[in-house]
Amino acid sequence: MLTGFLQSFWSYTLEIFPALVIGFLMSGVIHEFIPAEWINKHLGGKGVKGVLYSTLAGTLVPVCCWGCLPIAVSFRKKGASLGSILAMLVATPATSINALIVTERFFGIGFAAYLFFSVIIMGITIGLIGNKLKFNVAGNDHECCCSNNHLEHESRIVTKKPFFARSVSVLKFAFIDMPRDIGKETLLGLILAALVSAAMPVGFFVKEYLVGGMGYLFANILGLLMYMCATMGVPLVDALVKQGMEIGAGFVLLLVGPITSYGTILVLKKEFGLKVLAVYLGSICLLATIFGYIYSLLV
Repeated sequence: MLTGFLQSFWSYTLEIFPALVIGFLMSGVIHEFIPAEWINKHLGGKGVKGVLYSTLAGTLVPVCCWGCLPIAVSFRKKGASLGSILAMLVATPATSINALIVTERFFGIGFAAYLFFSVIIMGITIGLIGNKLKFNVAGNDHECCCSNNHLEHESRIVTKKPFFARSVSVLKFAFIDMPRDIGKETLLGLILAALVSAAMPVGFFVKEYLVGGMGYLFANILGLLMYMCATMGVPLVDALVKQGMEIGAGFVLLLVGPITSYGTILVLKKEFGLKVLAVYLGSICLLATIFGYIYSLLV
């Protein structure tokens, strides 16, 4: 088991490292070049606009759920609403150009299109739910978002910096501040994912628990327990479907798996608390199951 754990840990590390680097770097750019005043105006409200912007932006950002974590946290530090953050955390990992192309090749254009629009609806729905939740802000990092005067002051300071100083600030925030902020949770998430992968052979569950409604339950549980990126999950789901999993349950796994990494779970709990985390995960599983079942009725 130790060998399997080490192999899984190394495999996951290699898989997510490029996305983490991109995510950290983008978080530094957001921190330095996008004024908190702008984010507070467009992503900080309780209405549909901020959630919609975050969902659509999430479908365009080319990173997985691990890579979007530092981006989401940096938006939060700038004043984005909880709903906007949750919408981005849903839309970003579940949709990428590579994943959609691979999905179309395995399951067809109709399945890929249905998946894409399901993710957008999920992101908007969960974002609107998130804006209704009350939570305690973790630590003092977010106090910068509370004053309009401070936002204007910050915006003026940022624009006066020379380019070299701003570049240094981007790198410092990206590769020193962000890893210090969520690095422990990310590492622990990797360890947990590797442990689950090494200790829980998927084949056994495929043969035992993939009949009828149990397939949907299995897909939700496996999606919560096992990390998979959207692209990597497609051939896995294809193999499961060929072994007897209903296509609707496979659809659920393609949604829940990429969206709910251990890193996302740990960072959300740290930043927003257990209640927000529970609502987030429950909403994802419920909506994914509904969309998966509807698709099974359509085909």
